[in-house]
Amino acid sequence: MTMAPRNDDRSLADLFSELSREMTALVKKEIELATTEMSAKAKTAAAGAGVAAAGGALAHAGLLVLLAAIVMGLAQIGIQPWLSALIVAVVTIIVGYVLVNRGLATMRQTSVMPTQAIETLKESAAWTTRQGA
Repeated sequence: MTMAPRNDDRSLADLFSELSREMTALVKKEIELATTEMSAKAKTAAAGAGVAAAGGALAHAGLLVLLAAIVMGLAQIGIQPWLSALIVAVVTIIVGYVLVNRGLATMRQTSVMPTQAIETLKESAAWTTRQGA
């Protein structure tokens, strides 16, 4: 597909003025893209922090149950109720530990750098340089 040559009677000053306006619009769009990209990455990081917080809360609850089991165990040495509480505490702590690790791993993998916007800005700068502006 080829475009027919345009009969353009605009002066060089008009062309540079138009180029300046278009570059300004391009930079504004690049900034919008960077903002959108950073917002999306921040949401991902926040979700990881939420999972880590939930894991921390479960680990804390597990610690409380474990302490209750120890207290019951000391009060009724060898009786089944403390063994049940101990099993619940260990399972709760393990689940909490897994959730904390999963949340922290998600947070470590998430970069807040707007990589897509930076790449597009580099491409725009290279294009502008090639155009001689």
